[in-house]
Amino acid sequence: MQFNWDKYPLENIFDETISSPSNARAPSRKLLKNLNRLSESDVKERLEASDTAIKTMGISFTVYSDSGNIDRQWPLDIIPRIISNKEWQRVDLGLVQRLTALNLFINDVYNDKKIFKDKVIPLELVLGSPGYRKECEGVSLPFNTWAHICGTDLIRDAKGKFLVLEDNLRIPSGVSYMLENRRVTKRVLPELFESYDVQHLRDYPNQLLDTLSSIAPMKKKNPEVVVLTPGIFNSAYFEHSYLAQQMGAELVEGSDLVIDKDKVYMKTVAGLRKVDVIYRRVDDLYLDPEVFNEDSLLGVKGLMRAWRKGNVSIANAPGAGVADDKVIYTYVPKMIKYYLDEDPILDNVESYLCSERQQYNYVINNLHNLVVKPANESGGYGMLIGPQASKSEINKFKKLIKKNGRNYIAQPLISLSTCPVITSSGAKPRHIDLRPFILQSNNSYVTPGGLTRVAMKKGSYVVNSSQGGGSKDTWVVDT
Repeated sequence: MQFNWDKYPLENIFDETISSPSNARAPSRKLLKNLNRLSESDVKERLEASDTAIKTMGISFTVYSDSGNIDRQWPLDIIPRIISNKEWQRVDLGLVQRLTALNLFINDVYNDKKIFKDKVIPLELVLGSPGYRKECEGVSLPFNTWAHICGTDLIRDAKGKFLVLEDNLRIPSGVSYMLENRRVTKRVLPELFESYDVQHLRDYPNQLLDTLSSIAPMKKKNPEVVVLTPGIFNSAYFEHSYLAQQMGAELVEGSDLVIDKDKVYMKTVAGLRKVDVIYRRVDDLYLDPEVFNEDSLLGVKGLMRAWRKGNVSIANAPGAGVADDKVIYTYVPKMIKYYLDEDPILDNVESYLCSERQQYNYVINNLHNLVVKPANESGGYGMLIGPQASKSEINKFKKLIKKNGRNYIAQPLISLSTCPVITSSGAKPRHIDLRPFILQSNNSYVTPGGLTRVAMKKGSYVVNSSQGGGSKDTWVVDT
């Protein structure tokens, strides 16, 4: 297979690589030139090399299904997505601004509640959020930071403008795949990689460790940091073990930890070792059977007591998920103005609240034109894509919204930007989004680029790997 950019289909959608037939956007010109040099056998050889590398490196993810959990090889398209550094600088600033406001908001929720007293956001929306934890009331944290790791999903509209689709503040995943995508792409397209000045990602594990170390209860040179995983059957277990290994931290399960006098210890062959920071990859409700789900075997009995007394730090902190609610997302521009007295650098996608009468009426009468999302689902589950839905699916969502409007928001269907992927019939455009990762404590750090997720089917908007989506390496480059 060789690339024929004359026949690359362009519609009224922003394509990340191609601006007009056979012409690349400025940051992608060297990419196109390099791809055009490859013969059919060259392309085949690079695809086989990518496949072999992913198998050898054991890069996988688990899909839950009715017939059992399926462990799948990570899907990677080798053509990188390229973004100019100049454009990225603005995105970087916007992401830091956004997470700063979100952390001020979460701290306000559990302490002074000023934003509610000033009637910027209705308090009942927060109290009705499944992510709100009354057990966190009155807790103060280092740097007033609750969400130390955030994965914010970005899309581009038809004009190429970046918009925020959602913020993932509970247990954002995908960063290990972003790092491994870089390793594989660099390996199979070395000459292309060397022709660009690509901003590197290799600092991420150290940046993550620095962020976690900075929130240790007692100032220590080398605090004990552990990664708490639900275990090998979790869909993101590869990521948990990968990050622990890259940081040089211990990977532990709940049964590996014990509480004594409201302090957390890890069981080792040499005896108990005190734990300072837990990077938890376990949901709030399974963290501590003493406080939340009493049947949970994934957490540690007494962990919340230790955390509330300041004897251990947890990232992301319990209760941070209150700002992961998609209804709360619609208020982030107001949060930025309220807490920072700044205008948002990155805009939200226009959204409608189904709990507001006027907006509810609009949504009910225009479901066939809208995307409807449940407020607290992830992975792309429970959504309605109106323009692609059947009449029975639309009627089903009418009933769901009428029953519980608080649980849904609606947005217009944005024509996600496209990027070429290699198919059996050549390079074809497929819709994509982008998940950069932001770290925050005493400092902030944003991954240059992030994980580009790809809808591998023609016309599909579903980019989630759990539903058949793929991925790409993302290069931020000087042009």
